[in-house]
Amino acid sequence: MVQNDLLLKHLSSVYDPELGVNIVDLGMVKDINHVDDKVTVKLALTIASCPMRNQIEAEIKRKLELIENISAVNIETVEMNQAERTAVMEKARQRARENAEPTQIDPKTRVLAIGSGKGGVGKSTLSTNIAVGLSNNGHKVGLLDADIWGFSIPRLLGIKGRIKANDNKQMLPFEHNNLKVISTGLITEDEDTALMWRGLMLSKALEQFLKNVEWGQLDYLIIDLPPGTGDIQMALSRLLPQAELIVVTTPQLMAQKVATRVADMAKRSFIPLLGVIENMSYFETNDGKTYNLFGEGGGSTLANQFAIPLLSSIPISEDTNNEADVGNPLILQDKDSPTKRELLKLINTIEEKLPPIQDETCTGRLAKVFEELSK
Repeated sequence: MVQNDLLLKHLSSVYDPELGVNIVDLGMVKDINHVDDKVTVKLALTIASCPMRNQIEAEIKRKLELIENISAVNIETVEMNQAERTAVMEKARQRARENAEPTQIDPKTRVLAIGSGKGGVGKSTLSTNIAVGLSNNGHKVGLLDADIWGFSIPRLLGIKGRIKANDNKQMLPFEHNNLKVISTGLITEDEDTALMWRGLMLSKALEQFLKNVEWGQLDYLIIDLPPGTGDIQMALSRLLPQAELIVVTTPQLMAQKVATRVADMAKRSFIPLLGVIENMSYFETNDGKTYNLFGEGGGSTLANQFAIPLLSSIPISEDTNNEADVGNPLILQDKDSPTKRELLKLINTIEEKLPPIQDETCTGRLAKVFEELSK
């Protein structure tokens, strides 16, 4: 008989290719049964259709069949429950944090990436309004325009200037009403200049924005991601393992299906999904009539599919885009509108679900209690 501790030792040299952690530490080995020269391993997978299943099983068989007196290895696969999946993802995120490259972003900064599967769903507008709203509520906020080709943050904020460097040759974010902003649109000659960069240069640009910018102390860093699941998104999980993702979709089935890929990318990259925003949910006129211009249900379907909250359903209102087009974000406009009201609710929801780190300490909680009692 070969002792189980020896079998476990050999199994601990088998790594999940996506997670980068051995299958024993991940809790994937549920049981080992050894009879004569045959071994049966019960293997728990995060999902039954795990794309790495065949590779992991082949590696288990290869490693165990190298052991003397073992001639056959049988593998029984089961699917992890929700608690087990959560534990595995936490181990993977912990490993990512331990191996993360140093950046100028403090580990205590809340990093919130805004992503979408396709362009035209209002991702940049939402990123801008979320950043401005958090800043207006007294938080120290940075806004990083990671849509390197399709930058639009400078126009959405009405910024005309260019970023400068300090004595250490670090870039200084453009400060706009207490909001720190970085965008390739603040580096190029003008917003009509085309950036003809390939994939590697895109991820390097993001790396420079995180490593070579003097961000200072931030409560929140909002990142406006480009559409899709390419180099920028993959670099984000490597450079900022504390990042969390909000997926933006519209009510359309087509947009929801495309957004599903972004949510799937986040899960496979171990980026926590904070929730879904359904943008352009409906059109509301000044006299209160509503019209479902783009269908219904895309946001709630996506949220249910990934068991995450639908954070907000934001309508289109009359007369709200004119000022936004010249650099006055909706959240700052004097005129009240259904869109502005929903944006303000969204800001409060984000603060509740993702409070600044210092607010989560015991001292911070006590301070809130005393503040409430003094009112």
